[in-house]
Amino acid sequence: MFFRNLTLFRFPMALDFSQLDDLLPETQLKPVGPLELSSRGFIAPFGRDSEALSHRIGDAIWVTMGGEDRLLPSSVVNDQLARKVAAIEEKEGRKLGGRARKRLKDDLLQELLPRAFVKTSRVDAMLDLQHGFVAVDTSSRKNGESMVSEIRRAMGSFPALPLNAEVAPRNILTGWIAGESLPDGLSLGEECELKDPIDGGAVVKCLHQDLASKEISQHLEAGKQVTRLALNLDDHVSFVLGEDLVVRKLKFLEGAVDRLESTEREDLHAELDARFALLSGEVRRLFLVLEQAFRLSRAEQT
Repeated sequence: MFFRNLTLFRFPMALDFSQLDDLLPETQLKPVGPLELSSRGFIAPFGRDSEALSHRIGDAIWVTMGGEDRLLPSSVVNDQLARKVAAIEEKEGRKLGGRARKRLKDDLLQELLPRAFVKTSRVDAMLDLQHGFVAVDTSSRKNGESMVSEIRRAMGSFPALPLNAEVAPRNILTGWIAGESLPDGLSLGEECELKDPIDGGAVVKCLHQDLASKEISQHLEAGKQVTRLALNLDDHVSFVLGEDLVVRKLKFLEGAVDRLESTEREDLHAELDARFALLSGEVRRLFLVLEQAFRLSRAEQT
């Protein structure tokens, strides 16, 4: 269990999470109904063999949102609808109006939904109570917001907001490959994306590239700005940071993973516990670096 992406939100550090374990069962995932398109709710982070809907190590809490979605492609619905409409129009010798088509489509959905396949999914998140942030394992803002909404549904109130930088992230990222000093622990990777600041301008994507090369310098001299940048933190994690402050391609390196492999554990539960302990520590260090570099605003209690 290692997160691969981080969409981050801030919440007031004064929030009380002492009742979270009692509240989560009220919003536990329920099977999607025969006439429902989807269902969301919390599931056990450790899998089906565990009953606990959260796991806590120190000031870090691990929660998991499960999902069930009925797969009913619009192309299938539209094809069936067209067949039914054609049959009715041929039989009655008239064109169906908009309302009649809508009723027919609603009836068709009720007929097809119970037979549709169900796809399951999970999204993990880490709540850091000490520094007031939640890291969701997704690069999708929509999925991140969905997790925040589920936590809010469970707690009744959860005033979490996307990160707000007091400086322009694009300017900071551009400065780092232009030669400005990086925060302690950070070093450049070998991937970046540069964009011309004008609307519809050129976009350059570089992979396996020395970011201190003359080629990159020429793009900067032409006015392009960095919108995504690969970075390493203390040789423990590598990642790609976007100007939206979403962390993508998060990877734990040997410097971090070696600590896991040096200890034998008796069961899967102990292994996942150790992995979450490592994850929470590294994500917290990364957040603190980003907080200082981009002057991230704190969330206020409402």
